[in-house]
Amino acid sequence: MIWREDMDIQNRTGESRILLVEDDKEIREGIEIFLRGQGYRVFQAADGVEGLKVLEQEEIHLAVVDIMMPRMDGVTMVVKLREHYDFPVIFLSAKSEEVDKIMGLNMGADDYITKPFTPMELLARVNSHLRRYNRFMALLNRKEEKEEQENSNIYRIGGLELNEDTVEVMVDGEPAKLTPMEFKILSLLMKNPGRVFSADEIYERVWNERAVNTDTVMVHVRNIREKIEIDPKKPKYLKVVWGVGYKIEKLQ
Repeated sequence: MIWREDMDIQNRTGESRILLVEDDKEIREGIEIFLRGQGYRVFQAADGVEGLKVLEQEEIHLAVVDIMMPRMDGVTMVVKLREHYDFPVIFLSAKSEEVDKIMGLNMGADDYITKPFTPMELLARVNSHLRRYNRFMALLNRKEEKEEQENSNIYRIGGLELNEDTVEVMVDGEPAKLTPMEFKILSLLMKNPGRVFSADEIYERVWNERAVNTDTVMVHVRNIREKIEIDPKKPKYLKVVWGVGYKIEKLQ
């Protein structure tokens, strides 16, 4: 057995999922029993080939991988898994595998434990790496949520982009200078691509008052076309539905 005697450890970790790749069945099952007792869910594999198959089927948060294994060694497995996954990897290595251990760290592993080791040492490494990984994922998720919130005020139709935060309009990467009212009209239409708005509805939604004279809407629409269309007489984006109103074309 690879473990030295050690005291029992009390730890509750939730539902983190660990992949254990070790060709020695006794060692593998001993580690699984211990980690399960600490609240982890453990998936076993006897070599790198089996380990990669588990990754295709299960969500994994950390892998414990032996270096020397048949069919596919741990270093090769880590190189392959790093093509798709960022979770922490801890190597199990014998002192005679020093060169392989260094190579493995260079190839994408995060840490190593030299055999023989204690259950406490393994648990400490697992807990430490999962804490860092969970913090990293939380920061990444917050960043993605922030980007989604920022992008939620950006509307794109083909090469036409309207940003409500910066009050900017871009056409094929070039700025289009719109007046505040033109911007509000275009914003209304771009938020509802394909929907036809009557001149009365545009006036009431943009000016926030009852429509009396909608000629000004027609003038603004004509000006917007001049600024966003390559050929205003053959508009790509801002279309007139005769007798009904105006719309931004919903492009595929």
